[in-house]
Amino acid sequence: MRFLVAVLLAALFALPVSAQQWKDFNYDSDGEGPYERLVIRGAIMVEGSGAPPTGPVDIVIENDRIVQIQNVGYPGLPIDPDRRPGPGTREIDAHGMYVLPGFIDMHGHPHTEDSGHGTPLEYVTKLWVAHGITTTRVVGSRGPEWLLEMQRLSDNNEITAPRIQAYPIFGRGFDRPITTPEDAREWVRMVKDMGVQGMKFFGAAPSIMEAALDEARIQGLRSTEHHAQLDVTRMNVLRTASLGLTSMEHWYGLPEALFEDRVIQNYPVDYNYMNEAHRFGEAGRLWAQAAPPFSDHWNMVMDSLLTLDFTINPTFIPYLASRDLMAQSRKEWHAIYTLPALWDFFRPSRAAHGSYWFYWTTENEMDWKENYRLWMTFINEYKNRGGRVTLGSDSGYIYNLYGFGYIQEMELMREAGFHPLEVIRSATNLAAEALGMDDEIGTIQVGKKADLVIVPENPIENLKVLYGTGWIRLNDDTMEVERVGGVKYTIKDGIIFDARQLLADVRSMVEEQKAERGMPAGPMPMTIETVDELTPPGGSQ
Repeated sequence: MRFLVAVLLAALFALPVSAQQWKDFNYDSDGEGPYERLVIRGAIMVEGSGAPPTGPVDIVIENDRIVQIQNVGYPGLPIDPDRRPGPGTREIDAHGMYVLPGFIDMHGHPHTEDSGHGTPLEYVTKLWVAHGITTTRVVGSRGPEWLLEMQRLSDNNEITAPRIQAYPIFGRGFDRPITTPEDAREWVRMVKDMGVQGMKFFGAAPSIMEAALDEARIQGLRSTEHHAQLDVTRMNVLRTASLGLTSMEHWYGLPEALFEDRVIQNYPVDYNYMNEAHRFGEAGRLWAQAAPPFSDHWNMVMDSLLTLDFTINPTFIPYLASRDLMAQSRKEWHAIYTLPALWDFFRPSRAAHGSYWFYWTTENEMDWKENYRLWMTFINEYKNRGGRVTLGSDSGYIYNLYGFGYIQEMELMREAGFHPLEVIRSATNLAAEALGMDDEIGTIQVGKKADLVIVPENPIENLKVLYGTGWIRLNDDTMEVERVGGVKYTIKDGIIFDARQLLADVRSMVEEQKAERGMPAGPMPMTIETVDELTPPGGSQ
């Protein structure tokens, strides 16, 4: 009987995802193109390597490749028509606009309706693309078969989605638990043969991690890890990086490598990891237990990671609510773009991951403010010394909305000390390097893929203009407050996506779900609880 079950399972996994009637991919692409000759006229170019803006330029794209970048004049002077490339089969008038390389989200989770978040895949991917994200490293979510089907559909422009880099969670899709080093090697070989680009770890026994990372090196696969507290004492980031881990998520494992007077963080005696108020409350006290900035041990850990050419993907944004719950839960976009089902997932819950607001206090927030200060100090200095720091959003948790959270991550890197051009470099060129794709994407160069973001305002002056909601500005001519910015077009592989239409599609999804629930149309009153629940006992409304 056991043999029969094994045969049936093997047959199931051999079928393409569509044959399994997975409904997640039941939507079409909204992109137009690619074109025989697409010309973008008159933009100011932010190339992505850290070079300053320059322009006006005309950019010529043939099918999915950039074939010409032509300077066509000087700011404040008429454009010389004799310098312009010839006409295209499609043209975009980008005079006064900015063009940047397509953004790369290094920590993506394409949640689905049955994942607990209540979000259709189309909702997630359209928010990503509407915010200029043209490539996403998917670290987990479903098994490798599902990830590779999503990758195939995106590559073929059958769905609206960023390009996918598939990094399944270690052990997913295997026919048995991984209990030996040989099991670990076999799993790595299996997913390599399936076509993935890397893998994600949460931790494992040292002998198993060592075997998996060694086999990943042999197979030419990249790797990343969330150093979960359940395993970090055995394997902090200094050890995993020395064994061949190529990048890390978040910051767990880094303070533990910086400990000088302890091995295990100072857990209260009643701590329980499955109580997320404990987990995240104590995490906010972790950096204060590490060696102080610029001390000998702090410098040793940093220098060791630099020598290993290790990539840090800090993902500041997922924890932002921990230092100011009210501000993050009341962001203006929630009222318009957050699905009611996702809002339910965000609210306090002992069962939903990242919904640990059982009784979040001022003291918790003060701990997290200090945590950020110390964490950002390390990340900024790592960048200053030549370390590779990339952007990732880990959206879908903790009031962190897809697409919007990625732009918030840019602002947090700015807070950490990055120049705006360094932020864009991390979001594009350095991320492409970390994926091993910098010969194809990450900068605006002749010969590379046509992955571009076109924005009506200057994002180097104000990163807020990248939000789908744009930003407010007083019009001095009319004395009216107006909304400016928001991405206008996202281009992936030479295919044009109208970002504002994608956002309109998302708003329709939100309104449809509200109607199904009998909720009134229009923006939701976004408080953590209802008005009645906000009224203290014995108080009045």
